[in-house]
Amino acid sequence: MNSDLERLHPYPFEKLRVLLDGVTPNAELTPITLGIGEPQHPAPEFVLQALRDNLDLLAKYPATRGMDELRETIAHWAQRRFNLKALDPAKEVLPVTGTREALFAIAQAIVDRKPDATVISPNPFYQIYEGATLLAGARLQFLNCTADNNYLPDFDSVTSQQWQQCQLLFLCSPGNPTGAVVDQATLTRLIELAREYDFVIASDECYSEIYPNEDNPPVGLLQACAEAGNHDYRNCLVFQSLSKRSNLPGLRSGFVAGDADILERFMLYRTYQGCAMPPHHQVASIAAWSDENHVRENRAQYRQKFATVLDILGNTLPCQQPPASFYLWPRTPIDDTEFARGLYQEKNLKVLPGQYLGRDQDGINPGANHVRLALVAPVEQCREAAQRLCRYVESL
Repeated sequence: MNSDLERLHPYPFEKLRVLLDGVTPNAELTPITLGIGEPQHPAPEFVLQALRDNLDLLAKYPATRGMDELRETIAHWAQRRFNLKALDPAKEVLPVTGTREALFAIAQAIVDRKPDATVISPNPFYQIYEGATLLAGARLQFLNCTADNNYLPDFDSVTSQQWQQCQLLFLCSPGNPTGAVVDQATLTRLIELAREYDFVIASDECYSEIYPNEDNPPVGLLQACAEAGNHDYRNCLVFQSLSKRSNLPGLRSGFVAGDADILERFMLYRTYQGCAMPPHHQVASIAAWSDENHVRENRAQYRQKFATVLDILGNTLPCQQPPASFYLWPRTPIDDTEFARGLYQEKNLKVLPGQYLGRDQDGINPGANHVRLALVAPVEQCREAAQRLCRYVESL
């Protein structure tokens, strides 16, 4: 067996299962979960119809590169959304079976197994970054994201030697679990560093379409490239998904776009990996990427939930609406695991302890004494969850 498997941590939701094992929740209350970031809004009917109408395509092998029409549709969407002059669908776009699969795979394709091979990641983080790094044979360097730095990595703390050792930089903007957004000036600086030290930026942007202000969408890495004159997107890749944007987590549909040379090599890796998107999923994806009305309606529902929950939490469990994503990241008055366990027992409400999303770095786990609240349930459930949270905090 691959000995690196022993280095993998249990997934956060497995840790939560163990934490709550043996706890009897309050049976007088209906269960509510804010623990997992799985969208609960209905999938768009027109996408479901596209799936139903194209089941006959199951008789065909899918191409790893994806249908021409899908790549063209994705390129047109990205050009509109991120103000790009051009994005070549043949060379700069590659459909993937969700960002999770692609983020893991890109590390396997990029990392050169040298003794000092390093991947840099935010902390807290999406755990795929860690697993991908360890199984690619590299070491992981975490950059703590705390309130003191607006929950963004402190890239100025990275030394020249560390940049030289870096082969891959994982970005998550908007961030999971904090919703923080890396601004264009920072992205521009990172693009310059990537070219200077020859590392790849992998920007996980799967929450980019969930934001509060319709006139102020989060900036993306390719957008920053275009503004900086890096029109070949050298050393830069973005990862996008329909899971959050279109409430289609089960479709397993996303894309990687950017540096054509890297994507050519990544395509070779994926040809052997064997994870081409099913053809009827590709047709459904074309429909989803072609429509923005359902995405605007989706954002409106999240705006309503944020307003409702934040009004109830008030000063009892203070937190601010993030620049994007559907998460809240409040501090807890007691240890976050004790908080989550007690909340489940007394209020039949599941939340995710923040320390499960972070690692000890520089003497702290920046996720500790936080919980992640995923506002994915219907608005009335979110309202009830906020009320239970307040009653629980007041009882402590």
